[in-house]
Amino acid sequence: MAVEIDDFFDEPANEKLENSNGKDVRLGRLALPNPIIDDLRDQNLPLGVLIPLKTDQEVYQDHYISHAYITRVPTKSANNFVTLLRDLSNAGNANTLPHLRRCAKPADLPAHLKTQLMNDTPTGRQIHTSKSTWIYVVVGESKDFSRVELLELLSEVEGVEKEPFLSIIPVPMMAPTSQIQAAMWSAQFWPTVYRKNNPLGPHPGMFARGTEDIKNDAPIWIALAHRVALQAKEAGIGEAMGAVIVQRNEKGAELVGLAGDARHYQQNGFGFENNPMSHCVLRAMSMVAQKLVRYERAVADQPMERPILEFDAFQDTPMLELEKECFEQEHPNKDGYLCHGLELYSTHEPCVACSMAVLHSRMGKAVFCCHMPRTGGLSADDRPDGGGRGLGLFWRRELNWSLLAWEWEGDGVPDLPLVDPTTHV
Repeated sequence: MAVEIDDFFDEPANEKLENSNGKDVRLGRLALPNPIIDDLRDQNLPLGVLIPLKTDQEVYQDHYISHAYITRVPTKSANNFVTLLRDLSNAGNANTLPHLRRCAKPADLPAHLKTQLMNDTPTGRQIHTSKSTWIYVVVGESKDFSRVELLELLSEVEGVEKEPFLSIIPVPMMAPTSQIQAAMWSAQFWPTVYRKNNPLGPHPGMFARGTEDIKNDAPIWIALAHRVALQAKEAGIGEAMGAVIVQRNEKGAELVGLAGDARHYQQNGFGFENNPMSHCVLRAMSMVAQKLVRYERAVADQPMERPILEFDAFQDTPMLELEKECFEQEHPNKDGYLCHGLELYSTHEPCVACSMAVLHSRMGKAVFCCHMPRTGGLSADDRPDGGGRGLGLFWRRELNWSLLAWEWEGDGVPDLPLVDPTTHV
């Protein structure tokens, strides 16, 4: 679900500036002054929209529907029946649908189920047209139970019909990740419980706080990424793609590194087209690392010497004016681990290799503008043309690191040349 960014800011957290038209401009003081971005800070950049990415499990759940047995018993016998079900579960049929209400009154069923059950049998009509003394119960996934066993179990319950009611309905397999989704499923499938968490990804509160942290100054970093991207294209060293790395603390957000794409750069006549190790994200992270090494060697009173390489595949030496200006500035946190907790802003969604590098460098947040559905590594959305689901590398249970990630939509940034959808970024 998109998080709308409005124009309201608390007065103490902002500064008043005047643009060239004499109009008051309110900008969050989150982007700390820096000659590289001061002109962007002075502009009234549109704030845009930050859209949290879905994890692979969240995308998976959107397509995965299971089937469950439901039955009905007299309300006074409901506890007894649920106990019998639990005893049956001890044999290996554990409840796999804890997000669905175990018991539901006839009046609480979705409208289509009420209509169906009212017309099935005379008993059903009676139950749904008068004050009911019956209650419906979700048994569990149909694959986990034998119909014969369930009918035998129901025959042991006091007051059950001579021919017990037992039906199969479609149900969502995964738990809802929002109150809105729970309400939708309650209307479409069965009364559903939202437990104010997200078992399939970041807690909604994490995304809400993360959005609040970055929403005021994200347009500045996005605009800077576009600026260095255009420089890379104009210089002929790569595609129009750029990346910016930012550190945020209680004082605000400070620029740490930036880089344009350099996949076409030929060093001393050596090189090859579409060098994947010269993507803008990898280059930006390498420059951050070099700043840390530079500081460590200075403290140890050792010169900063680059290795002599006939050809450097990573092309992590600053080549563009913006890169050089940023690289000359010191790292604001010289004791940090590479990019631990830092924020990445890029013009395009990083490819799988760059996305894994983002994880290994321990980034805290990532924001990109152009979704790359065929080659991107952060998003888990379905790939077109039967390409399967994306990897959703920003948040996967089997990996030892995760981060928050958004797609950014907005105006106020220069148009970039279109790239082939199969391009890796």
